[in-house]
Amino acid sequence: MTGQHQTLALLLFSAFVAVTLGITTWVSRNRHGSAEEFYAGGRLFSPMENGFAIAGDYMSAASFLGVTGLIALFGYDGLLYVVGFLVAWLVVLFFVAELVRNCGRFTLADVIAARMSDRRVRIAAGTSSVTVSVLYLVAQMVGAGSLVALLLGGTSGAARAWTVIGVGALMVVYVSLGGMRATTWIQIVKAVLLLSGTVALTVLVLLRFHGNIDALLRTAMERSGHGRAFLAPGLRYGGDWTARLDFISLGLALVLGTAGLPHILSRFYTVPTARAARRSVVWSVGLIGGFYLMTIVLGFGAAAIVGPDAVRASNAAGNTAVPLLALDLGGGADSTGGAVLFAVVAAVAFATILAVVAGITLASSASVAHDLYASLRRRRAKPRSEVAVARTAAVGIGVLAIALGLLARDLNVAFLVGLAFAVSASANLPVLMYSLFWRGFTTRGAVWSVYGGLAPAIGLVILSPVVSGSPDALFPGVDFQYFPLQNPGIVSIPLGFLAGWLGTVTSAQPPDEAKYAETEVRSLTGAGAV
Repeated sequence: MTGQHQTLALLLFSAFVAVTLGITTWVSRNRHGSAEEFYAGGRLFSPMENGFAIAGDYMSAASFLGVTGLIALFGYDGLLYVVGFLVAWLVVLFFVAELVRNCGRFTLADVIAARMSDRRVRIAAGTSSVTVSVLYLVAQMVGAGSLVALLLGGTSGAARAWTVIGVGALMVVYVSLGGMRATTWIQIVKAVLLLSGTVALTVLVLLRFHGNIDALLRTAMERSGHGRAFLAPGLRYGGDWTARLDFISLGLALVLGTAGLPHILSRFYTVPTARAARRSVVWSVGLIGGFYLMTIVLGFGAAAIVGPDAVRASNAAGNTAVPLLALDLGGGADSTGGAVLFAVVAAVAFATILAVVAGITLASSASVAHDLYASLRRRRAKPRSEVAVARTAAVGIGVLAIALGLLARDLNVAFLVGLAFAVSASANLPVLMYSLFWRGFTTRGAVWSVYGGLAPAIGLVILSPVVSGSPDALFPGVDFQYFPLQNPGIVSIPLGFLAGWLGTVTSAQPPDEAKYAETEVRSLTGAGAV
């Protein structure tokens, strides 16, 4: 790309950042400083607004950059991410949204503590929430680095590093100044931009092939270098038993992980009623479903028009497939149309990353302040002091995410998100399901369930090919790989449920029947909900 075209893209970046910083500044001047305002935006958002915000929170760099890249490189097997991400919302709609809104206040730990009222439960749930959030943040950082490195001239390590640092700094500003209200509006703006950009690219791809989907798929198959195998299962997750188990593990993580993501659960507290929370999910499912259908077209379009070889040459993990597709659809790298379309897509993707990292950082800082800090200093903690701690925690989480993002910069974004989903499904989902639906669940069971899923998930990732023992690992020069699968979900998710059951049946203290009855009525009717 020429310097003039790079300047155009950077100007679009700067325009979005200026608009979102303006929103943040305006909100910071009108905030009341209360915990409810900072964590939940005063619970004033409508179902439609919250639905757009949830969609903006969920349609991350993994979806726009990572999934389309995997489809472009691996064809049919890349579709597994699309199916998993979308089907997961059925679990959220039927089992989580309304019940969580009725039982909780700001975080996942509120739902569990509604019937446990124990400090250990809050500390365990808070620790798990922060861990999942940081893993998810790393994926967004990697996406930002890949995108801007391409914009600034290829694979510059310095460009990636400074991009990751800049995204981290911006997300700290958004969260610490604006809280949930500013974050929500940033996510709404981002959702509109992302859907508009995706629709435009999808139309251009279909026009290139005159609306003939069969021609699109055949061209993608021919350029893939894999022939018919490109459109059949097994190119990435086929072959030996390890790859097949990895496929099952990934599917479990994607379908079950969404219901335990802290930044998604926190969105249900921003609406006034449980009915509004349920309607928010309906809105978000419609928006997200349409988006993922279009990513399929974009993924195969990148394979057919750009070609997998060109995608790999730009970024081995496939994270730049969509920007390269936009460049070609607009007329090529030397054309003004190509530069303009590339710049628009790059700006939209960057907006996606900024909005998502703001939501995740807010959820994790809320867990630090509302669960960890408030549990350790329950008697002296006040709402205002919690908010101050949350702002400080946002800075610390931002620094940690920047460091890990620099370390994992060569991994696929969607793959990294798959790991975050696995940890979420292992540590958060079991304790959430048990707390809502098992009358006999105890405090020991809750604590064991969280740590019994969290520790194996993290441990198995460390011992997997993701970290060592393979050319694509974080540390390719060493080998302490003892777990053969890349995604730990097939082992760690059942362990989380098993640990919760063992902790409950071995608990010396019986469950509080009265509190469960109170929680059940509250979750189903909304009586007494905040």
